[in-house]
Amino acid sequence: MSDYINSALFGWYPYVCLTVFALGSLIRFDREQYTWKTGSSQLLRRRQLFWGSNLFHVGILIIFGGHFVGLLTPVGVFDALGISHTFKQLLAMTVGGIAGVACFVGIALLAHRRLFDPRIRKTSSFSDIAILLLLWAQLTLGLSSIFVSAHNLDGHEMVKLMAWAQGIVTAQPSAAAYLADVHWIFKTHILLGLTIFLVFPFTRLVHVWSAPIWYLGRTGYQVVRTRRNLRVGVAKSSVPRSAGE
Repeated sequence: MSDYINSALFGWYPYVCLTVFALGSLIRFDREQYTWKTGSSQLLRRRQLFWGSNLFHVGILIIFGGHFVGLLTPVGVFDALGISHTFKQLLAMTVGGIAGVACFVGIALLAHRRLFDPRIRKTSSFSDIAILLLLWAQLTLGLSSIFVSAHNLDGHEMVKLMAWAQGIVTAQPSAAAYLADVHWIFKTHILLGLTIFLVFPFTRLVHVWSAPIWYLGRTGYQVVRTRRNLRVGVAKSSVPRSAGE
């Protein structure tokens, strides 16, 4: 890959994707919150939906957390903690592999349900199906990268990916150079991941911004219903007072 193409794909394209992701999410959250939904299909194949949705969401949360911490934590922090590159890579392969398989099974169940049930397919939009297939392809690439990493356990390839991600976040002009000679499967995985960020605001993925995470910290309360007859109180309040009162 020439230096120009490498710089365009891994130096400029990330900022295009992240800008659209941030602005698109903000605008849609502010103006079109009621549009991030699909036709309800919860009454159809509920068991398949239960397993598919739970496996997918648990897996994707672990994967996202692992990528966020693994890529954006400075190498010096791991060195200071005595964590070798080999151990970190093996940990990422193990935890990421387990979460990836769970997520892959979940997305496969969801895709099968949406594609092969005629009633659900009829209520699905193009973006519903497209984002499922994009996520399925991304998971396939991610799981495939484990086999590539298994042949190179010294962690050098992983350090390049970390340096690139941190270079993008800190706006380093030469960040793309870190990926010039990494394996093509990592490059494809990164490009598809960036593309998912690009289309994020235009799909149902924006529902993540509506996740009621504030419920975790709120104080509990109890709703109590009563059968008291309030007609007496209403009747009393409706009696006009005399002028001398």
